[in-house]
Amino acid sequence: MRSQAHGHACDSESHLTEPRRPMCSRLSLSQTAFGDLQTDGSRTAKRERERERASEERSGQGETKQAPAGTQDSTGAVRCSEMARSPVLTCVTLSLVLMQSGGVIPGTQFGDWSESELQPTIQKLMKGYNRYLRPSFNEGPVEIGMSLDIASIDAISEINMDYTATIFLRQRWRDSRLVFPGNESVSVDGRLVSLLWIPDTFIPDSKRSFLHDVTVENRLIRIFSNGTVLYALRITATIACNMDLTKYPMDRQVCTLQLESWGYNLQDVVFYWTRGNDSVKGLDTLRLAQYSVESYYTSVTQAIYETGLYPKLVLHFALRRNVLFFILETYVPSTLLVVLSWVSFWISQSSVPARTCIGVTTVLTMTTLMMGARTSLPNANCFIKAIDVYLGICFTFIFGALLEYAIAHFCTMQHQTIGDVQRDLQKEFDESNGNGAIPLVSCTHPSQLVELGPTQQEEMVQSSPIEGGLSRSHGKGCGLAYVKEASRKAATVFSVENPHNIDRHSRTVFPLSFFIVNILYWLYYLFL
Repeated sequence: MRSQAHGHACDSESHLTEPRRPMCSRLSLSQTAFGDLQTDGSRTAKRERERERASEERSGQGETKQAPAGTQDSTGAVRCSEMARSPVLTCVTLSLVLMQSGGVIPGTQFGDWSESELQPTIQKLMKGYNRYLRPSFNEGPVEIGMSLDIASIDAISEINMDYTATIFLRQRWRDSRLVFPGNESVSVDGRLVSLLWIPDTFIPDSKRSFLHDVTVENRLIRIFSNGTVLYALRITATIACNMDLTKYPMDRQVCTLQLESWGYNLQDVVFYWTRGNDSVKGLDTLRLAQYSVESYYTSVTQAIYETGLYPKLVLHFALRRNVLFFILETYVPSTLLVVLSWVSFWISQSSVPARTCIGVTTVLTMTTLMMGARTSLPNANCFIKAIDVYLGICFTFIFGALLEYAIAHFCTMQHQTIGDVQRDLQKEFDESNGNGAIPLVSCTHPSQLVELGPTQQEEMVQSSPIEGGLSRSHGKGCGLAYVKEASRKAATVFSVENPHNIDRHSRTVFPLSFFIVNILYWLYYLFL
């Protein structure tokens, strides 16, 4: 019966004007919807007729002289039922509804988006579009242009050897399937990226990275009339950077930011910088805590893997560390500690507690400073850094000042011992008879003293070669005396006539040596 009514409606409209024919053709696309509407209209009309009969019976019996209150409503319902029974009006109504919806049958889906949620231009572009196939499939590689905006470099870690940066990555390519008439561009919601083909670009040296999503995912998609697609997104990534810390903190580090294709090789996609070195913005105005951007440049290369050759873009940028902070924090305090250790050269050697306290305090302070300077550096590495060399030099000079006092004090004590012995001998000489006799100890009879006068002394000197043999014959008896004499001569070789000269010379040698070493140190690490 639904088909007969539908056919009758179309036949009745055949004698009308031409513009009504598309309405019937649109109606033929939704016969099910029209049948359901006609069934609901028949049911409503049946209920209204039953109400009319009941009201007529009540009025015929004289129960009331006025028409029922629902008569007007029932009359309207009758008109609605008549409209529902009229195929022509139903056809016109459904046609108007379809015209307002853009002439599209509801229910068509594009991925996660229904057709009613898309603009008419996007609807036309998405029809027949396959996002799983790259543009220009079997017609050569897709050329993808890249450009970067460095928003910030948040942290540079020498311990982990990496840096954290926030970047705006922009990619451009041409997709002939998205060409539309006109000279304008269409900016669409970033969530529509699921409907388009996009490159599989990634950062190979990234340790951690994420896409910003406040308040929505930070994506931009813009489609131009010639089919060019602009895809931009905001990323924060922690990227590895191999550092050479041999000249730390006067070092210069060269870090890179690499972009590669994950699955498409050189036969599928080709990467290029859109404007060469000018493709990178933001590094010129970047301000960092410990570094300054010295220079940067871009390059195009290839990534070689077992699965083939892949496109690769590299951004190289050089970072120069600001050494002023480390001069104030480490170099100046360590230099002042060295100068403080020289104060002991002007303190009397008899002030043992004062000189010892200065030496030990400066050594311990320098040790603490060395440990604090290494806390911000890798614990285990093979680098001998410039700051380690300087701290080692300072520690050597401070420890040398402490050793200088120990040597000077030892020489002073030794000089005092020798002076006491000489004074004792002089006292014994003065206590002699005053005739110039020299008291000697006999080798054969050590307990007996033999005094030699002036005449006997000359004879002893003249006869010394002869008596030398005799003395050698009795050498066994004087062996202990010879050992003591040899020890005394060896001690006199290392003895200092005036131990106070050690401090006097140290006041000049230590500062001059430290000054020369500093000149060589700064020349090597700053200019070589």
